[in-house]
Amino acid sequence: MAAELTVHQLIATHRPTLDQALEAIRTRAYWSPHPEHPKAYGEHGSLDMAAGKAAFDALLGTRLDLGQPGTDGFVGGEVSPYGIELGVEYPHADVDVLLPAMKAGQKAWRNAGAEIRAVVCLEILKRISDRTHEFAHAVMHTSGQAFMMAFQAGGPHAQDRGLEAVAYAYVEQVRTPDTAEWTKPQGKRDPLALTKQFTPVPRGIGLVIGCNTFPTWNGYPGLFASLATGNAVLVKPHPRAVLPLALTVQVARDVLGEAGFDPNLVALTAERPGEGIAKTLATRPEIRIIDYTGSTEFGDWLEANARQAQVYTEKAGVNSVLVESAGDYKGMLANLAFSLSLYSGQMCTTPQNLLIPRDGIRTDEGPKTFDEVVADLGRSVDGLLGDDARANALLGAIVNPDVKARLETAAGLGEVALASREIANPEFPGAVVRTPVVVKLDGAKPDDEAAYMSECFGPVSFAVAVDSASDAVELLRRTIREKGAMTVGAYTTNDEVEQAVQEVCLEEAAQLSLNLVGGVYVNQTAAFSDFHGSGGNPAANAALCDGAFVANRFRVVEVRREA
Repeated sequence: MAAELTVHQLIATHRPTLDQALEAIRTRAYWSPHPEHPKAYGEHGSLDMAAGKAAFDALLGTRLDLGQPGTDGFVGGEVSPYGIELGVEYPHADVDVLLPAMKAGQKAWRNAGAEIRAVVCLEILKRISDRTHEFAHAVMHTSGQAFMMAFQAGGPHAQDRGLEAVAYAYVEQVRTPDTAEWTKPQGKRDPLALTKQFTPVPRGIGLVIGCNTFPTWNGYPGLFASLATGNAVLVKPHPRAVLPLALTVQVARDVLGEAGFDPNLVALTAERPGEGIAKTLATRPEIRIIDYTGSTEFGDWLEANARQAQVYTEKAGVNSVLVESAGDYKGMLANLAFSLSLYSGQMCTTPQNLLIPRDGIRTDEGPKTFDEVVADLGRSVDGLLGDDARANALLGAIVNPDVKARLETAAGLGEVALASREIANPEFPGAVVRTPVVVKLDGAKPDDEAAYMSECFGPVSFAVAVDSASDAVELLRRTIREKGAMTVGAYTTNDEVEQAVQEVCLEEAAQLSLNLVGGVYVNQTAAFSDFHGSGGNPAANAALCDGAFVANRFRVVEVRREA
């Protein structure tokens, strides 16, 4: 685009998209402006794919200088889970200089109003979308996702979640009119008359603490929710996944500058090895909003210690699938096998515990014992991942040594129903690729409970034998209440069991998927329609995305005058 963006250009270009997003969140129907297929980008999709890879390759070994104030050096050190050293260096910030510079631009950004802020955010997202192939490689080589997943989840799906946050932010800000004429009758006396002005004002600087596994998908909602509500945003990426968010910050700064705003409204702070700057930043008085995805331990610390900030956390949980009966046994097995395998189970939504009556289940293929169900699931996973090329495309790479260690330890926790195996990746010999392990546990044994009631992040699932469907329902309730759950699944043809599971999820605030047998999986959610998390159980204190996620990022200040 031209070196300067006018308000009229931005509104003309992006207001129709904003209106469509507003309609989508109202109806909850399927909609996305961001294509999921790589060949949909540009007139010659295959050339775009090559250009995106070339753009990523050109970044390797370079210094990404963002022109930020307070830069006191450069840091790097990312190594791809596929074995490649990225060699990219990023600015390290002196926050005593950077934070005041970020605040300086907030007045003009606040005064711009909700609509202009929204369309500037949509221009940022549009430019990111135009570089989706490049971003896909950046996500792939920092998260370990396979390319197609990195392309979709790190590209269009992340962009959808960012746009969704902008739409919700706009709705909440325009709920109150800009001005109002207020008249109160006084009987025989003259009425009281005031002119009132209402302005959404930002809380301050928002801090986005990025995660290793989904840097853009989990980073964009908070980033764009805070920016669209008038706040400056400081992005602190995970040390192993800096590149996707650094590129995001670069794009945002370019657009803000071209639109006549201070580029320092969005800035990056990378950290030196072992520096651990998140705690220091989180308690700075300038930081008034925090968005965090990661471990329960640090999420709890933020909620307890970042008292000056509004804190939004997505932490860990123990996701369960209750299997009581199946109307489509093969469909159930295939759906579960894919859910357990996708991205090596390195998703906060992946099922961990499969709650199955020890006396077996009823199916459209006749009764199946507990052992038969678990063995059939193992065969389904083996069939899905039997071809190494297909397996690599689904599994991606193990993101860090901790996941590999948990996988290896899990095999000693009980009877192994499905052993994990190592898969070679011919394109990336340095990648650590492992198939899922499924371990049988007994829901009645205290030693087994210690295993299945703890999150085991990665390609690890437990088939937990329970005495009855009602016991499974109560174990599900206790798991959600004590440990939290981002997702719950259930398979049943029994109306009473279905109602019981649904009631548990309503009472404990957990998102439920029932009897999925097709191409929708319990660990996937669609922006504009599905809520990711609920904010109502220990796994997360916020949902992506609802009004509560954006409404407290700003306050409305009123000015009254005599009419």
